[in-house]
Parts: sequence; structure tokens; C-alpha cells
Amino acid sequence: MNVKACIFDLDGVIVDTAVYHFKSWKRLADELGINFTEHDNERLKGVSRMRSLEIILEIGNVTKTEAEQQELAARKNTWYTEMISKMKPEEVLPGAREFLELVRNAGIKTALGSASKNSGIILEKTNLTKYFDVIIDGNHVTKAKPDPEVFLKGAEAVQAQPTDCVVFEDAIAGIEAGLAGGMKVVGIGKPEILNKANLVVSGLDKMDLNKLNTL
Repeated sequence: MNVKACIFDLDGVIVDTAVYHFKSWKRLADELGINFTEHDNERLKGVSRMRSLEIILEIGNVTKTEAEQQELAARKNTWYTEMISKMKPEEVLPGAREFLELVRNAGIKTALGSASKNSGIILEKTNLTKYFDVIIDGNHVTKAKPDPEVFLKGAEAVQAQPTDCVVFEDAIAGIEAGLAGGMKVVGIGKPEILNKANLVVSGLDKMDLNKLNTL
């Protein structure tokens, strides 16, 4: 295919902030007396903040009012923001910076398509902002993945047709979103989990232009 744009999810593709999400959700769960494990945390990948909180409350069979839920989600985000504000450039996942440089040098547009509302600070702390033509994140969209809104807005912002775009995702919901948007999708992770993707690699260090163009 003639790739015009690459659209990247952030967490688990470019950087791994999952550990910070887990630590802050775990701290909140502990305060609520809920046993929240790393296995439970798999259910939160690619899911919005409020839905993540709902899942944790469901696990603990705990009921909170709407106002209490907003306060709990805000508290979790404060802890998470404190952690990511200390991120360093070396926390970028292997091959991510190099692959971004590669596609940009080939004249391919790059967009970020992330549910995170903190993507700006993460890119700034890891010195990655300059590698993206556009940033579409949780501050620009209303619908969560698997709805394709975030990727369609990314394609529109770089003036590319969805059929000329390749999405890079590590979550099942994100892969479904890319496919629903009419785009080719590269899964970052395990083939047995991300089996709906057009191609699965363990990381961006395993990607090159040849693989990209054979999609």
C-alpha cells in the first residue's frame, strides 16, 4: 500500500506508562479496601478513566455516587500526573524514536491517537513532541476506542484518507477502532491476543518501511 500517514497510540506503543497507571489505580483500590491485581489491570488497557474506575468498583463490589466517582478519578489522575512529570527520554520504548524518524524521513505524516489526556506532558518529558505532525488525544475526542473517532480525526488532521493510514496499537479495543475506521493496523504485542491486526510485531524496533509498505 502507499502509506500516507502513521497514527500511533501512546501507551504501550511509544512509551510504557502502564506501570504508572497501575500504581495509581492500585493505590486508590487499596484505600477503598479493594484487592486489585496486575491481572485485573489487563481489563483497564485502552479504557477511559471513568470506565476504569467503574471496573475497579465492580471488582470490589463497591458503590459510589457520581460525585464521589469524579473525586476518586481526579485523585488517581493527580498521583499519575505526579509520576509521569518525572519521566525521562530513556523511557521511550525500544525502536520507537528511530521508527518515527524513519517514517518522517520517508515523507509519511505522523499523528498521535491516544485516549490519554496527559499525552502532551508525556511527549514533552520524553522529547518526542517534534516527531508528530498532529496530536489527537483525550482532550480532542468524546468517544472511546473501539470507536474510531480518535484515528479518523488524526487522518483528517494530516489530510490523509483512512485507507492510506496505518494505525499502531497494543490494545484489542484500539485495533478494533483502527479497523472500524477503514485503516490497516499493526498490533504491538502478542499475536495470539492481537490476532485481528493485519500484522503483529513485538515492538517498533521490529518495524521497517518494507513491512509498512507490504500491508
